[in-house]
Amino acid sequence: MKKIGILTSGGDSPGMNCAIRAIVRTALSHDLEVVGIQRGYQGLIQNEMTPMDVSSVGNIIHTGGTILQTSRSKDFMTEEGREKAYNNLRQSNIDGLVVLGGNGSYKGAKIFSEEFNIPVIGIPATIDNDISGTEYTIGFDTAVQTAIDAVDKIRDTAS
Repeated sequence: MKKIGILTSGGDSPGMNCAIRAIVRTALSHDLEVVGIQRGYQGLIQNEMTPMDVSSVGNIIHTGGTILQTSRSKDFMTEEGREKAYNNLRQSNIDGLVVLGGNGSYKGAKIFSEEFNIPVIGIPATIDNDISGTEYTIGFDTAVQTAIDAVDKIRDTAS
């Protein structure tokens, strides 16, 4: 494996940029090329890819959302859409994918990997905490703490 692609899919969650930064830096330290795929699976279908380096992920950990942007892709739910995505990966010489997202993103990754024999690593990143096999996801704890803080502030005002 010489080149990987990273995408974020579905709703964004706090911590996605931290994960993107860690993935890019780790991959580069192992002499892998990294390509950021804009707008998730839809960007993969539309060939919206940008090479990433250390400067691509500088000063992003304090930024909310995801620098790669995200979307939900109805096109990726079709065989034709997934085939177009696969052809774009091959054309860009990308050997594997890292997908940050939730349950729907994982379902798409599984189907894609099985159809085209593409290695995919999933990073659970969802405020819904809807990934089986793990108790924690990137963003869930932050979302819960934000809700608790809001309730605490309302309670103070109400009393």
